[in-house]
Amino acid sequence: MNIIDKNYFVKINQQTFIDYGQILSKVNIVNFYNSLNHLSSEETKKHSDEFKTPPVYSTVITGTGSAVPEHILTNEDLEKILDTSDQWITERTGMKERRIAKPEEAASDFAFCAAQNALADANVKPEEIDLIIVATVTGDMPFPSTACILQHRLGATKAAAMDLSAGCSGFIYALVTAHQFISTGTYKTILVVGVEVLSKITDWTDRSTAVLLADGAGAAVLRATPDPDRGIIATYLAADGSHGKDLYMPAGGSAIPASIESVQKRLHYLKMNGSAIFKVAVRSMSDVVKRLMERARIATEDIALIIPHQANLRIIEAMAKMLNFPMSRIFVNIQKYANTSSASTIIALDEARRSGRIRVNDLVIMVAFGAGLTWGGVLLRF
Repeated sequence: MNIIDKNYFVKINQQTFIDYGQILSKVNIVNFYNSLNHLSSEETKKHSDEFKTPPVYSTVITGTGSAVPEHILTNEDLEKILDTSDQWITERTGMKERRIAKPEEAASDFAFCAAQNALADANVKPEEIDLIIVATVTGDMPFPSTACILQHRLGATKAAAMDLSAGCSGFIYALVTAHQFISTGTYKTILVVGVEVLSKITDWTDRSTAVLLADGAGAAVLRATPDPDRGIIATYLAADGSHGKDLYMPAGGSAIPASIESVQKRLHYLKMNGSAIFKVAVRSMSDVVKRLMERARIATEDIALIIPHQANLRIIEAMAKMLNFPMSRIFVNIQKYANTSSASTIIALDEARRSGRIRVNDLVIMVAFGAGLTWGGVLLRF
């Protein structure tokens, strides 16, 4: 059958035509469209429009915001409840203080404040948001999602909403996910939030983890732009589930539902194999930075700033050494906020922007690793 027969062509639907087009993929497309000259101008325009390549958009961050609890827990405070000292904590982690939520405060409370700040910074109204993605492992409850709770509180009635769980890599994973929706033209305005209330899954009798964890939230407004030289330039995500039990919370899910026994065994608190995590973190974050530079064909001297996950200052310093990258161009605020997991990189980005560390046209890399294990990064031009 001749696929270019007018009567046949105008009857088939688009999908059927595409299937035949795949069979005839070697036909010169110019000659193919020339053969449609016997169609009316209206029919020709209609069918040629169906096969136009959809536009590809870049993703820019137009606003950021953050929010942390009022209460500050210092190393000296921890000396009173744990067998530790300010010197021990500082030397091993670089942390001096951390923010801790009140008993009545939940993840959505900090997500809401951070989102409001980001929307104000971007001059975007809640009703303009197409999608909300909240990265967290300490959401308000298993369901509904914290993103849906946030959508309601913001009044973002037109937005779809979902949570994403990738441990401390959560915000990076959410940022890359949002980028896919924007680059394909599905959505134009997306709110991405990283939030944690880790103090509520912290074992305050365990010195190895209690000194590390903290609470807070950060948010970013992402918008579509036709400018290919701005916004997200390159991305990379990875995971290795074989290391899952090096950083996890055993109970609370379908594997070990909450019970008197699970509570008595302290299974609802975060557990971590610190030495194993340290090695993977240094190697994985260094690898991410290298891959992003390779994909964008840039050198280390082109990067204005690296914003790493604030897990441990020694990890950050080891990464810098492996990359032969100066610490002066790596943003660090771990001394003030400790490890806020999914919120870590976006709180740091917000602080870097507001303190003048990022200027127009700067190339910035955000990189993280976390439970899963997961790791990833994003290269952006501001």
